[in-house]
Amino acid sequence: MKIFKKLAIGATIIFTPFLASAWGAQGHRITGQIADSYLTAKARAAIKKILGNESLALAGNWADFMRSDPAYKKTDVWHYVDFTRVMSQPEMVEFLEHDTHEDAYTKLKFFVAELKKKNLTAADKQLYLHMVIHIVEDMHQPLHVSVEGTDGGNKIKVQWFNDPSNLHTVWDSGMINNQLLSYTEYARSINFTTAAQRTQWQKAPITQWAFESNQLSEKVLASVKPDDKLSYDYNFKYIGTVNQQLVKGGVRLAGLLNEIFG
Repeated sequence: MKIFKKLAIGATIIFTPFLASAWGAQGHRITGQIADSYLTAKARAAIKKILGNESLALAGNWADFMRSDPAYKKTDVWHYVDFTRVMSQPEMVEFLEHDTHEDAYTKLKFFVAELKKKNLTAADKQLYLHMVIHIVEDMHQPLHVSVEGTDGGNKIKVQWFNDPSNLHTVWDSGMINNQLLSYTEYARSINFTTAAQRTQWQKAPITQWAFESNQLSEKVLASVKPDDKLSYDYNFKYIGTVNQQLVKGGVRLAGLLNEIFG
């Protein structure tokens, strides 16, 4: 844990690429930028005290960048949730409520509970906040909430605009990068919600987030076959789903941070 604390303080922003992350760098930035627009003044001040000048948009990538460090290898399983089979919503709730694996769901619950404590060190606060931001965003990338054995689409090799890729990467970054927008431009172009929508999304428990993403994951995995050539038509069909998940992730992240620091 000591090395985690040292790294959490000394490596707030490390621009090191990492393969097969959930949402690419742009996706995490977009979601964080959207979340920032819905923070309460109290939450914003508390986050500022922990992260300093690091924005939510940039903080979301920290957990992926650190995965290249051997000290953080154990965190790989914190970025996704696997299920033994396709489940109904009640079955999934039951499964998650008794989940003892180290995965995105159990670690998010742990970090949220820890951040609500009053006696945390500055290093722990920084580490836990980085992980909460990242995991919430990860859980809204559908292929990070999949059935065991599907490997989140990583093993489904496809052509993306004639370049070799895989289905997971197409969803992480391919479609987002194809829009040719900066993360601030992208966030502004999709961040349109009503108060009623935000209330509904934020009231949903984390188990609901997982169920929604898993349902989408099943559709996404069934949408292609190995060696399919994906381009404009695939982008047109699914970019709306990508955008909705980015917005939902941002709204729910803001709601969770407002709860923690409220």
